[in-house]
Amino acid sequence: MASSNSYKLRCSIPGHEMDVRGLAAAVFPDGAFVSVSRDRTGRVWVPNSSPDKGFTEMHCMSGHSNFVSCVCIIAPSETYPRGLIATGGNDSTICVFTLDRPQPLFTLKGHKNTVCTLSSGKFGTLLSGSWDTTAKVWLNEKCMMTLQGHSAAVWAVVILPEQGLMLSGSADKTIKLWKAGRCEKTFTGHEDCVRGLAVINNTEFFSCSNDTSIRRWLVTGECVQVYYSHTNYIYSVAVFPNCQDFVSTGEDRTLRIWRKGECSQTIRLPAQSVWCCCILPNGDIAVGASDGIIRVFTEAEDRMASAEDLQAFEDELSKATIDPKTGDLGDIKLEDLPGREHLNEPGNRDGQTRLIKDGQKVEAYQWNVSDDRWVKIGDVVGGSNQQISKSVMYEGKEYDYVFTIDVNEGGPSMKLPYNVSEDPWLTAHNFLQKNDLSPMFLDQVANFIIENTKGHVVGPAQPAGGDPFTGAARYIPGSSDDRPGFGADPFTGSGRYIPGSGPSPNAPVGVADPFTGGGAYSSADIRQTATNIYFPKIDGVTFEQANTTQITAKLKELNKGAPQEHKLSEEILESLERLLVSVCGPNSSEPTPNIQQINLLWKASHWPEDIVFPVLDIMRLAVRHPQVNESLCGEAEGVQLCNHLLSLMRPEGRPANQMLALRTLCNCFSGRQGRALLMAQRETVLSRAADLATVSNKNIHIALATLVLNYAGCLHSQPDLEAKAQCLSVASRALETVQDREAVFRLLVALGTTVASDQTARDLARSLGVNSQISKYSSVSDPSKVGECCQLVLKELQ
Repeated sequence: MASSNSYKLRCSIPGHEMDVRGLAAAVFPDGAFVSVSRDRTGRVWVPNSSPDKGFTEMHCMSGHSNFVSCVCIIAPSETYPRGLIATGGNDSTICVFTLDRPQPLFTLKGHKNTVCTLSSGKFGTLLSGSWDTTAKVWLNEKCMMTLQGHSAAVWAVVILPEQGLMLSGSADKTIKLWKAGRCEKTFTGHEDCVRGLAVINNTEFFSCSNDTSIRRWLVTGECVQVYYSHTNYIYSVAVFPNCQDFVSTGEDRTLRIWRKGECSQTIRLPAQSVWCCCILPNGDIAVGASDGIIRVFTEAEDRMASAEDLQAFEDELSKATIDPKTGDLGDIKLEDLPGREHLNEPGNRDGQTRLIKDGQKVEAYQWNVSDDRWVKIGDVVGGSNQQISKSVMYEGKEYDYVFTIDVNEGGPSMKLPYNVSEDPWLTAHNFLQKNDLSPMFLDQVANFIIENTKGHVVGPAQPAGGDPFTGAARYIPGSSDDRPGFGADPFTGSGRYIPGSGPSPNAPVGVADPFTGGGAYSSADIRQTATNIYFPKIDGVTFEQANTTQITAKLKELNKGAPQEHKLSEEILESLERLLVSVCGPNSSEPTPNIQQINLLWKASHWPEDIVFPVLDIMRLAVRHPQVNESLCGEAEGVQLCNHLLSLMRPEGRPANQMLALRTLCNCFSGRQGRALLMAQRETVLSRAADLATVSNKNIHIALATLVLNYAGCLHSQPDLEAKAQCLSVASRALETVQDREAVFRLLVALGTTVASDQTARDLARSLGVNSQISKYSSVSDPSKVGECCQLVLKELQ
């Protein structure tokens, strides 16, 4: 079989109606492969003997209620000698098919968001990754374990040949190595989302990323090589059987073939997004793209398409339009471009692009080494240089850019208009809200705008700590007091009201309460005994400090500047002030809060987010009162309260609101109705709270740790392993990012409370790798309670 050592088109398969998102070489029949698409189907393709050297659809599978994102083959077994096909979708499920029927053999449910990656291992093991930030291990139709630790979507997973080792790559820019359900190592180096993983051998693997690089890693942690050639996001990578050479595809419209560590060939496609690739047993490469077409490329001359089909493919490519604003071509100045005569000079590497002007047109050409000629790859429309680029019309308005964004795996591409005078973060925020998309994409979309506008920024740079939406200095509650201007009002500059900055009570002689510094523990001999004063901690920890005068003053001040439709009357302000005094009064002589005051508090808590924080502070203090707790946390009202607080805890929300919402939830534990409400809403509350571990704010971290601790206390005497698993998971995840020692201490107490007197919880904590995660705190002596508590937790886990 003759080989040209250069890949050319074998065939195009227009089998899907929408983007082809996943491909996998099948075990049976010989030479077959499976594709999955946004058209909600999976299809099996077998090579046919016709002159066009193409493939025929042998089997069509449907079972997902939404778009299909990924596919893998489960190896043959005695029960299924031809193997099984697993597909993951936007409906959060995994469907497993045989080759005999179009409906799933069974469906795996457990993920809470899109399943976007799958990998299979020995003995029928299946590993899945999801936008819900987890990976899951499945066996015999059941979820055996959940791998938690990533702080963003898990875009890629793969099972290594050595039994028990698994890899996950995430939008948090890291790759994690897992063994027996525990994270053994975190690989850092990529500067953007990790999108694909591929095994080289027992000890090495490749990763590819939105940062346009491919990295080669040792499982011991070292990155041994970085490969650059792509000019945009890289979505997939696949390794040839020689375990050295590989292929990759991405958002720059290309398939790239890498030999001996160099990009030896670049094949451009007439589709913007080349989502996936797989290498067939005969060495051919199948790729799937955003135009719904699967294309197979071969280096075997007897399998190459006819001259007519090759020319048709080239003609299709030449008619493509390339927008330089996607960042592939750089700035274009028409007056600096050479004419057609420039194409008489040969290129110096395969895939090199050259722009030429033909009159007022700009054309893009790519050098083809095997044919020794320049191939037209499209017409360039517009230009990214501001002097010559024209405005783009969108919805009747002119913009400098109109990007096509593919954020949502579950739908068609969306348009994002942008002017260079705008704040990219605000544009991204508005885009996500308008299209009802998850806020976890904020960084991704904003960075996409920044990258693809090539640094065109109008106006002065943001100062450090500036609000990305208003440019003003953000309200940072409880800022450490060694900063200049501590306690200054973020709006007026005057030194007034900072939530959470109240004075700490002085510790009395004896053993101070480790949470408040107060004298809850009074025996001076306790430390000399084996008594564990730290956990289990079953009574809730609350945030009590308050300065009613300052809170009221700030409320009135903000009310003066509030929009007319949100202004509170003097009567309402007085009512809220009386409520605040009644819940903070030093004795029982204060009147009990009435239902009218509580209703006004609830209404005021829906003030605009930039001014609502003093109302939230009143609510934080009020929910400790039995009357308010019962009224706001009752069955119907409680769910509304929960949802409102969770909305204020959005990752892109304001830090003051995030902190006060967390503190309000913590204080809800002080009443029976509040505890019942939060236990019923546990899964949602802890999931949202856990996302705030990545926010760089120590007061938020302390509030988050306290919330986990209060949940652990309520669960201590209950046999609810799933709930305890979530507490362990959130605490473990928070410990990866939290630095503040008070927050670390409370997380350690939460861990100790969860595992105390519960062998199953201890086993689960060990399997999650809690021991190795917290051992670094065992020697902490400032404050001593951190080291002492850590040693006691480690003792529990022995």
